[in-house]
Amino acid sequence: MRSIVAVTAKRECNGKESEETPYFICSLDAEYPKRLGQIVRSHWEIENKLHWVLDYAFDEDSNRARKENSAANMAEVRHIALNLIKADKSSKIGIKNRRLKAGWDNDYMALLLLDRA
Repeated sequence: MRSIVAVTAKRECNGKESEETPYFICSLDAEYPKRLGQIVRSHWEIENKLHWVLDYAFDEDSNRARKENSAANMAEVRHIALNLIKADKSSKIGIKNRRLKAGWDNDYMALLLLDRA
């Protein structure tokens, strides 16, 4: 660890402004703030793409699990399912359609779950 980076993020949603400051541990020197900014943005770009896929393919935003650890548990199940679906190279359809196909076709679901060659 060579630096701790604080990034103040401001956002406006439905007329309400919010501000948060996440902190990042970094192996680069703090003397390169532009490079550190690029790294933080690329991290969030990856995070945003993952959440977009989860919301689009799994309708994650509609999940109403709230009791105890159910929301976190279901998020883990969706991540596992997404990784299994992404690993499948036998199908040329999109992730959302692969998920639906796995729900309709037991042979395809078995392929996703068991074919780890």
